[in-house]
Amino acid sequence: MAANSQYQLTPADLDAVLALVRGGTLAEAGRRLGVDASTVFRVLQRVEKGLGRRLFERSRAGYLATELAQQFAQHAERIEAELEAARGHAAGSAGTLSGLVRISTTDTVLHALLLPALSDFGRAHPGLRFELAATNELASLSRRDADIAVRATRQPPPHLIGRRLGPLRVAVFAARGLAEQVAPLPAQQDGAAAAPGWDAAALSALPWIGPDEALPEHPSVRWRRKHLPRVVPQYGVNSIGSLAEAVAAGLGAGVISLAIAARSPHLVALTPALEPCETDLWLLTHPESRHLRRIAAVVTHLAARIAVPE
Repeated sequence: MAANSQYQLTPADLDAVLALVRGGTLAEAGRRLGVDASTVFRVLQRVEKGLGRRLFERSRAGYLATELAQQFAQHAERIEAELEAARGHAAGSAGTLSGLVRISTTDTVLHALLLPALSDFGRAHPGLRFELAATNELASLSRRDADIAVRATRQPPPHLIGRRLGPLRVAVFAARGLAEQVAPLPAQQDGAAAAPGWDAAALSALPWIGPDEALPEHPSVRWRRKHLPRVVPQYGVNSIGSLAEAVAAGLGAGVISLAIAARSPHLVALTPALEPCETDLWLLTHPESRHLRRIAAVVTHLAARIAVPE
């Protein structure tokens, strides 16, 4: 294509480019814009023809943004942020917070930490709406799949703004009734897998619950394979939240977080905190979103209210 410096980009052009950068496909871009895929395709054709530059590479995986498209998307995000900020100031003139806040986290963090922290805040700000997504995959804040992510990680992505909320510690737990069925054995001298009164043999004698193939490299899986190599979980689950519920129901022992265990008086810790499995809980936002009044207010509230058990 021959470059054309005379073409005048419009806000609608930037909106379409941004939606396609975030969505990756014409259908998803159309969903974000509220139009059909053919409309997005026509806009893209017109912009690329007008500029004389290709903005996306087409592939079976979807539309891959070129460097120019990424630059346009950054400009569009700044415009989007300014508009959101203006709307926030307009709402703020009445002393209220309003709008949609999308939060991505895992099922365990959602139930153990996030929901309790949000309950009073939502009642205090009825103009806010929340979309809460619980998934094992980190939603892309860069594509605006979420506004805020609350995630367990040892190294958050460098392009995001983050606050460390504290360490997430885990241990082996079992329901009290199941634990009492196994006679306590003396702790091993090396203490690799034992707490006072428990050792590897006692732990291995219990039925186990573990993540299935959906989480093959979960830290708890690596720990169990190293320290309890003879244990083959009787039950496999596709989320840590389901694992915790199965442990609480007495189906077997499993590695769960202290934050979850603190909510159930029927769980017994069979080991001390497993240091190799420890991660940090982070509150993450995109640099262009953190100045939005509603996002900043939610982040500040969550940072103050989410209490990670030590």
